[in-house]
Amino acid sequence: MLQRRQSLALLLPLAGCATPPPPVQQASVVSPPVDTRLLYCVPYARERSGIQLSGDGWQWWEAATERYARAHRPEPGAVLVFRQTSRLVDGHVAVVARILSGREIRVDHANWDSRRGGGPISLDQPVVDVSAANDWSAVRVWYPPGELLGTTVFPTAGFVLPRAPNAAATQT
Repeated sequence: MLQRRQSLALLLPLAGCATPPPPVQQASVVSPPVDTRLLYCVPYARERSGIQLSGDGWQWWEAATERYARAHRPEPGAVLVFRQTSRLVDGHVAVVARILSGREIRVDHANWDSRRGGGPISLDQPVVDVSAANDWSAVRVWYPPGELLGTTVFPTAGFVLPRAPNAAATQT
């Protein structure tokens, strides 16, 4: 009997772990509207930037030749083109929402987690230039499930700008 009481005494503190937490009160703050569409990155970037290119994300850099200006520095509204890798077999494209510094931008993009049938639209997501030459050829991207900057370094081609190549001096 004593041994049974000791066993219960040891298990009693663990019982609190199985108790569900009390319900969370809803905040009275109104959240901005959320775009719940599931899209691939290319149609989203095309819609958001106005840049009319097609093909997989990694193909946008070459596809932009003689059609759109290209640069190795971000501009709001430009599309960052991710190169094809084993993790990004189709590459990826993301639209520059704003510039925070010479090494950090925020992007809007869709399907960053590469779901079949498209993925969620993620707004104002951090992207950091980690290239040795400070030329945006290698970046780290925010990882929403972990709420942190991802550890993977992704190679990029550069930025496709939403204007003709001769509309302004192109940074190369």
